[in-house]
Amino acid sequence: MKKVNCIVVDDEPLARDVIENYISRIESVNLIASCKNVYEAFNILQKHKIDLIFLDIHMPEIKGTDFFKELNQAPAVIFTTAYSDYAAKAYDLGAIDYLVKPIEFTRFLKSIGRVLKHIDYPVIMNNKKPHGIEDFIYLKIEKKLQKIFLKNILYIESSNNNIKVKMIYREVIAHKKISEIYESLPKHKFIRVHRSFIISIDHIDSFSPVEIEIKKIKIPVGRKYRENVKTQLGYY
Repeated sequence: MKKVNCIVVDDEPLARDVIENYISRIESVNLIASCKNVYEAFNILQKHKIDLIFLDIHMPEIKGTDFFKELNQAPAVIFTTAYSDYAAKAYDLGAIDYLVKPIEFTRFLKSIGRVLKHIDYPVIMNNKKPHGIEDFIYLKIEKKLQKIFLKNILYIESSNNNIKVKMIYREVIAHKKISEIYESLPKHKFIRVHRSFIISIDHIDSFSPVEIEIKKIKIPVGRKYRENVKTQLGYY
């Protein structure tokens, strides 16, 4: 079995002990190092092939989020913190997950499940394309170009000449046509299901020939799009 090589970065010894203990129970995850600061972590990243970082946000001198942003080619990351108000920022950076301390083992297992699902599409912070596909797009929002990570998008809704991009923890509105945004999205990850809707395949909870449900939101499948949706999602 190919294992996920990971490191833990946290200035609190007890917090490191908890995550180390959890990792030791999971056969598919291999702990390479446990670091008390980002300097130790940086040295480990130079010497080893690391797939995943468990990274505390609040640490002396440098925040975990700032450290992650500065990495040229970062592994997947799960942020850990005692505070819940950094979730949106963490997901905007492309985090696989965001764990609030004290972390329960069942919640930790859920994060590992997400890692195993997404590990073939690592977060790349140097603007290169993983497997030929960019993991983010830029949208002009309030006169600024904002980076939007594809894995955070639930669906996109058209409204006149604007689009509303609904993400896991927030939504934004950009002045763009839905046909234009669709052309910039990977077709194995997104489907246009209606003249007013594009949906993320990864976030589908349930579907039928006429309706798709994502996070309790029911999205209609337009008549002219049904055959394509049917083929791509594989129902008959």
